[in-house]
This record gives sequence, structure tokens and C-alpha cells, in this order.
Amino acid sequence: MGMTITEKILAAHADMSSVEPGQLISARVDIALANDITLPLALEPFREAGGTKVFDPAKVVVVLDHFNPAKDIASAQMLSKAREFARELGLIHFYDVGVMGIEHVLLPEQGLVVPGDLVVGADSHTCTYGALAAFSTGVGSTDFAAAMLTGKCWFKVPETMRFVLTGKPGPWVCGKDVILHIIGEIGVDGALYKSMEFSGEGVAELSMSDRFTISNMAIEAGAKNGIFPFDRATKDFADVHGSRPYVVQESDPDAVYEQTKTIDLGSLEPVVALPFLPSNVRPVSEVKGMKVDQVVIGSCTNGRIEDLRIAASILKGRKVAKGIRLIVIPATPQIMLQAISEGLVETILQAGGAVSTPTCGPCLGGYMGILAQGERAVSTTNRNFVGRMGHVESEVVLASPAVAAATAVQGSLGHPGDL
Repeated sequence: MGMTITEKILAAHADMSSVEPGQLISARVDIALANDITLPLALEPFREAGGTKVFDPAKVVVVLDHFNPAKDIASAQMLSKAREFARELGLIHFYDVGVMGIEHVLLPEQGLVVPGDLVVGADSHTCTYGALAAFSTGVGSTDFAAAMLTGKCWFKVPETMRFVLTGKPGPWVCGKDVILHIIGEIGVDGALYKSMEFSGEGVAELSMSDRFTISNMAIEAGAKNGIFPFDRATKDFADVHGSRPYVVQESDPDAVYEQTKTIDLGSLEPVVALPFLPSNVRPVSEVKGMKVDQVVIGSCTNGRIEDLRIAASILKGRKVAKGIRLIVIPATPQIMLQAISEGLVETILQAGGAVSTPTCGPCLGGYMGILAQGERAVSTTNRNFVGRMGHVESEVVLASPAVAAATAVQGSLGHPGDL
């Protein structure tokens, strides 16, 4: 019986010839990732287990991206703990102010994740790296502590749902619309502890940026991981960014899938997810005109240079509507520099938007864009739960960079095709 790409990666890292869904395995990890919120939580179990060193200082990665630069005394203390730990254990890949970017954009950019890898992260959106044909998933603080100590984690091999993509996306349709459409169709628990594998001729029509966005939000359907096949686009990205050799794994023709769904990309239109679930999906054409107070473009979901280019193309020569706050957050310093060199930052500022240093910031209700009672934001982030971006009586509408930028210009939830 054949195996899926996820099963093959897990088998290879468990030094087994094959695995099957439901099987419990212990597997080696290539990268163990934490941030300024989750690392301090893992320190207690790490110390209790007698931890005095990590399994490999080059494979434990810490990115201080959620509350950095420190927003208050509490976050400063938390950041200080992380810095002290990184110094004490000699972590090679430690990212602080100036080099820090949003972790799930930064690691692929820096070549720390390559195809065929097994990556665990103490952050639920670690599944982003499936765009690179790698198995990546979020784990709890105790599991992360164990990974730091031993270089291994326990896994239950997930069943795999296959999403066959056909056709070509139409105008203004991007990866965010694809994954929101899928989550709207299957629900926030539709892929619970399953692998979401994307295949079909339509994959070639999606950029790497689209694929990162889609993999990033697999967790919003409850998935263990999201994963794309290795193709020309993957190779081009890995050859430019990759820092080490990689092993390509591919699903077998006779691999067994829990179910298969077909998505015609050509039939999709720009969509949004209304409060308070990523599955509350509606076409923009049906809900445009909704009152909005703030627009956020950024995050590990949509803070890449391609996202900023889309936003800037809409903002160029236009102004942010009166009463709208537009906050744009490039995901890494390199993206910020590129956005400056391409004139994107100038376009955003001339339009009346604000540009932030790289940070997760408002996505989790941290800082740089907290919502007051009764306010509503259109955001390119990944979650719109109650109180996600501020007050429990505020609202977040999830959207693509194109819809977000159009909203900022039009002054209410807008469709880019109307400009």
C-alpha cells in the first residue's frame, strides 16, 4: 500500500520503512521553533527534566516576534528570559530586534526550513512550512521542551484529506480566498487532526506566497498540517533560499486518502470570513459596504512582499478613506527593505497608511492596532475569534490583501474590482 507525502516524511524521520494512519511513532525533528510567548512557557518543563543544553544549538530556533520591541514591562521581562536562555545555551538562530521578523515568514526566507523537513513549533501556525513540501506542525510547551532536549517528538500519524485543485484563479483571487473557501466548506473542525494535502494541476497556478498562506491556515480547519507537493516553484524557492541539502518526498499513486475534494480555482471569487469563526465565509460581493474602523495588512498569513505589492497597487494614487486606520506590517526586515526599494512603503505612506516594524502585534491582540469596544477591523490575519484583536465586543473580518486595501480606500468593506 502506498503512502502520502506526510506519511513518507514521518516514516523517514522515524527510521521506518512505512507508517499508517493512527500509528504512534517517535520521530526526529529538523527544526524546533519557539517565540517570545511560548519559549518562557517551555522553560519550566525543560529545567524539570534536567535540561542544561539543547540537542543541537543549530536546530533550536527562537524568534522574538509577538511583543518585540517590548510593549510594556511584562513583555520586557518575558523577552529578557528568552534572551538569557538563548545566550546560556548558545542558540545559533536567535532573532531579536533588528533581525527579527514574523517567525513563519522568516524561517523559509532564511533557508532554515527545506523540503522534506520535519518541523515542530510552539505556535499553532507552524503548519505554514507545508508550502515547502515539509511536514510542520504546532506543539504544546511540554512537547517543545522535550524536542529541545532530545531532538524527537511523539506523533500519531494523521489521516490525509486530499484537495485536488483545478483551473486558474480569476482576477483578485489569491491563496487567502482559496483557503477561506475551503474552511467555509468543511468547517473549523473539518480536518481535525488530519493532514490537508493539496494537489492537482491548479497547484501550478498558485505562487509560493499563495501556498504559504494556504498552509498557514490549515490549522483553522483543525488540521495537523497542510502540505503541497514539490514542483518547479518549490525547487526555485528552495534553491534560492535553502541553506542545506534536502530530500524530496512525494505521494505514491496508490496512497490512501480519508477523502478527496475537488476545488475549481476558476469558480472562486474574493471572499471574507465574518466574525467570529474563519468558517463564516461570504463572498465580498454579498457583504460589501459593511462599516469598518481599521484595516490591517500583515501577519504570518499575508505579510510577504507579494501581499504588499498587491496592496500598494490598489493604494497607488488613492487615499485612505476618512475614518479608516490603515496599518501595514511587513513580515521581515528583508521584506521591509524590498518594499522600500520598490517604492511600496512610499505609496502606503502617501495614501495615508502607517507602516510598522515587523511584528505579530495586532493579530493576537498584542499591540500596534488594538480594537476598542464596538470597533471592526478588516484584516489579513488568520483568526477572528471573540476578542482576538482587542475588546471582546470588537470584530475582525478576515480578508485578502486586495480586499483589505480596497476597504481602506473605499471606507467600508470593499471589493477590489469596484475600483
